[in-house]
Amino acid sequence: MAETSKAPMSRLMRLALRVVDGITDATRRSDGTLNRCALSLLDPRVPAFSSPCRGVASRDIVIDKSPTDKSRHLRARLFIPDPPASSPLPVIVFFHGGGFAFLSAASAPYDAVCRRIARYASAPVLSVDYHRAPEHRCPAAYDDGVAALRFLDDPKNLLPTLDASRTFLAGDSAGGNIAHHVARRYAADADSFRHVRVAGLVAVQPFFGGEERTPSELRLDGAAPIVNVERVDWMWRAFLPPGADRTHEAADFACPAAAAGLDSPAFPPVLLAIGGFDPLQDWQRRYGEMLTSKGKDVRVFEYPNAIHAFYVFPVFDDARDLIIRIAEFVAESKCS
Repeated sequence: MAETSKAPMSRLMRLALRVVDGITDATRRSDGTLNRCALSLLDPRVPAFSSPCRGVASRDIVIDKSPTDKSRHLRARLFIPDPPASSPLPVIVFFHGGGFAFLSAASAPYDAVCRRIARYASAPVLSVDYHRAPEHRCPAAYDDGVAALRFLDDPKNLLPTLDASRTFLAGDSAGGNIAHHVARRYAADADSFRHVRVAGLVAVQPFFGGEERTPSELRLDGAAPIVNVERVDWMWRAFLPPGADRTHEAADFACPAAAAGLDSPAFPPVLLAIGGFDPLQDWQRRYGEMLTSKGKDVRVFEYPNAIHAFYVFPVFDDARDLIIRIAEFVAESKCS
């Protein structure tokens, strides 16, 4: 638990985070919609690079086509470490954060963090550009995650460098929530996959919640950047099905409807990262405790001075440490 009221960081970093908060708040509307036009100007897409950039090449692909509307195609950005591997490598299916509504696979912070993960883990990363709320509510993002696994399960889509039998699901914040629910769906129906085997789940500060206000939410509201009670309330309203509250299985991992798949032996080992200046930390600890109570392999890494989404900011020493932990977690599958 954090012992001070503010996370240790430079004044410049604190100012940059205030800008992030300002962009988030300025593009949210009180009616629950987003100003996508303004957001596209404030969060421009960075291009993929077919030639290696920082040791990793990337390209954009379509992983699921809409039969009627190209604008609804499901896209992803594939990051491949250079030089190419001589044997197939584990593949990491990644889901970006952003409260289910913000950012994309082509946003600069997530393009950069996926490059770092691919480079450190020496593994391709498939970053899913899932359909975002409020235009696409729950369960659209979960459906997109399963579609990404189905894409990998089709032999004609596999590159020689990808080994679908060693697939990892990973994500932070809302992406960590998506990764969990996709893992549940996979585990509940694992026999329907011919090639994909999910070897691990990386949940970095996953975005869960409930109707109560936890002590960490109350203690850090207004003191921590990126996450506060008002923003979180808006994000859940934008994502959950109309009329649903945070007793819904998407938010409440402990409700009966959220249990499907958790008792399956196909539900994978979990790496769980928690930050001491993240208002959502109490939910994340409860999540880890719930999985442990079901006999799951859960490895918890606590970063007492870390804010929400800390690992996308290389200026924090903890960011590099977590990337190394993720790489080690993935490397274990090469020896299994």
